[in-house]
Amino acid sequence: MSDWESASTARVLPPARPRKLAKVPFVELADGRLQGVVSSGSDIERVYVSSVAAGSYEFACSTNNNRPCGGARGSFCNHIHALITEAVLQYGAERVARYLRVEGADVDAQSIHSVMTGTRPSQADSAAAAQVFSRFLRHLAYVELPPTTAPVPELQWFPPTRAVV
Repeated sequence: MSDWESASTARVLPPARPRKLAKVPFVELADGRLQGVVSSGSDIERVYVSSVAAGSYEFACSTNNNRPCGGARGSFCNHIHALITEAVLQYGAERVARYLRVEGADVDAQSIHSVMTGTRPSQADSAAAAQVFSRFLRHLAYVELPPTTAPVPELQWFPPTRAVV
């Protein structure tokens, strides 16, 4: 068994390019969807939970209070467009296109968006919004922890990368 296989730690990939977190503070490729949290342009206390399913491109967008997005009426809203753009910055266009199963697109956010909207995807229910928003809040909790070199009890399931003698 190689050292890599025996270490059993998850590999963390650096972002493709640095991105600002003000507009889209949370984006992930998970559960067969591109999903994340997008800030409202009009209300500082409102965020939208948006997602696009891989393959079918079914989309959902709602507020953190489970109210439907006014812009997602039959097609992608601006929140979903921002989510795609930030996902390309975070993961790279090739990876996003491969994950969403977008074929025939040039490798940039605009072409990925165009190919998906060209299929005229249907609007999905926002059942996954609560789970995505909960994960976002969990990430925020770790940001609020004070800097420390001591072990964090919630993260103890991560094995150390080197043995200390």
